[in-house]
Amino acid sequence: MSLNPQEKFESLGLSLPPSPQPLGIYKPYLVDGKYLYLSGHGPVQDDKSLIIGRIGEDMDIEAGKLAARQVGLTMLSTIVTNFGSLSKVKRVIKVLGMVNCTSDFLRHPYVINGCSELFAEVWGQENGIGVRSAVGFGSLPDNIPVEVEALFELY
Repeated sequence: MSLNPQEKFESLGLSLPPSPQPLGIYKPYLVDGKYLYLSGHGPVQDDKSLIIGRIGEDMDIEAGKLAARQVGLTMLSTIVTNFGSLSKVKRVIKVLGMVNCTSDFLRHPYVINGCSELFAEVWGQENGIGVRSAVGFGSLPDNIPVEVEALFELY
C-alpha cells in the first residue's frame, strides 16, 4: 500500500518550521481554480529565525543546498497550515529558485536541488518534480541564501 503525501512526509521524520506571515503587502499563497501559487519563501528555522548568508562568501554550496531544503520545509508548512494536509496537493508544476551568491558562483541548480529533492520525496518522482528555473542574485531579502516560489496543482 502506498503512502499519501502527508504520510510520506511524516515517515521522513522531519519537522515543519512555523508558517511565515507576510512582512510586506502580499499574500503568502493564492488559489486560482485548481492551482496553488506560493509566494517566495525563505529558509525559516524551527525557532522562527532565518538562515542568513551568501553562498560563496558566508557559506559553501552544501550549506546552500541545506538552506534550499529548509525553504522547501517552510513552503510545506504554509501548505499544511492553510490546507490541513500535503495530500491536498496533487503535484508540483513549477519551482523558481533564487540563489543569493557571489558573481563567480555557477551551480545554482545544485543548490535548488535541496528543495526539489524534498518535493520529490513527498509527492514522488512523477508528481513531485515539475518544471524549474534556478537563478543567481546579488542579494535577497534579509541576506537569506535562497528564496523559492512555486506553483502546485490541487485535487
